[in-house]
Amino acid sequence: MRRQPFFAAVPATSGRAEGWLSYCDIDAGAEMLEIGSIWFSPRFQRTRAATEAVFLLIDHAFGLGYRRVAWRCNADNAPSNRAAQRFGFRHEGNWRQAETVKGKPRDTAWYSLLGEEWRALRPAYEAWLDPANFDAAGRQRMSLSALR
Repeated sequence: MRRQPFFAAVPATSGRAEGWLSYCDIDAGAEMLEIGSIWFSPRFQRTRAATEAVFLLIDHAFGLGYRRVAWRCNADNAPSNRAAQRFGFRHEGNWRQAETVKGKPRDTAWYSLLGEEWRALRPAYEAWLDPANFDAAGRQRMSLSALR
């Protein structure tokens, strides 16, 4: 049986669901899973809360004892590829014509993040997410890349 638990992304500021994300391709025996099926509303995209939603899913996976978290996306989807890299996932390569979407072949980009990499990245995310890193208008004081 295939399991794919979904999580609602509900920012505390609105209390309203602004998107969803899930664990996919869960292989507990191999201690691997994938984060995927991510959809965020336009007003939620590129927000502190959106970053926190992904952070929480990654952190939870490693907290459960998984040693590898994967991210895959359309190789032509620049925002998703950038997001994977921003979160510290390493590009492993592309599967050429891995899927057919709307009648056309699609290349799939694969990324991974290992437990020891996450342990090194986690403090930067905690510092970035800290409320003190944001001014009264919600603008970041230090970028995540600067903290990494």
